[in-house]
Amino acid sequence: MNVLKKYGFHFLMIGVISDFLTPYVLGIFYPELHQMTAVMSLFGDVGSPVRGAFLIWSVVAGCFYTLSLPAIYTTFKETSRPLAGLTAAAIGTYGIGDCIFTGLFSVDTADAQWNFSTWVHNIGSGIGYVGFLLFPLFLYLIYKKQNKRELSRRYFVLLFLSLTVAAIYGLARIPQLNQLVIFKQLGFWQRLSFVFNYLPIVALTMGEIKKRSHYS
Repeated sequence: MNVLKKYGFHFLMIGVISDFLTPYVLGIFYPELHQMTAVMSLFGDVGSPVRGAFLIWSVVAGCFYTLSLPAIYTTFKETSRPLAGLTAAAIGTYGIGDCIFTGLFSVDTADAQWNFSTWVHNIGSGIGYVGFLLFPLFLYLIYKKQNKRELSRRYFVLLFLSLTVAAIYGLARIPQLNQLVIFKQLGFWQRLSFVFNYLPIVALTMGEIKKRSHYS
């Protein structure tokens, strides 16, 4: 456990980097999938040529996210145990629901009906994504409680940007709207939304790694 507390933010950074690179690295071997219009889960579709690599990569990235949880909780528990727990849970739900579940339960677009795997995949992904979105909110509340105005303001701005782009991505998924020019690029909006979700995690991780290297 001490190892996880000491290197947890390193694991978190590895999780973010591997998660971020997944569609772009695998896209090299699956040029038929249009990155700007296709959602990332299609890399794990039954008919995908990179399905195996995508599923394994998703589970590995999710494991790195979950390995960071003790470090996240320990960092903030002195400020507020409930908020520390919620902050860790936000990353945990994403790592498990949107990464590990994605790797274990893939989608099959050829099946007109949702099967068990698709149900678990979509529900887990949805819950995980909510955790992803709420992460900067909990950081905002923690730093506000610590009276660190600059940091609380930073995560409030990142929360606003993340929610704004996520809302656009949500609108792009509505069949009645995705024929509009602005919403046709569903894959683009998903990837952009994820970038804004990664930013609060990267900001926290870099700050904590720098702080620990300074004191070591």
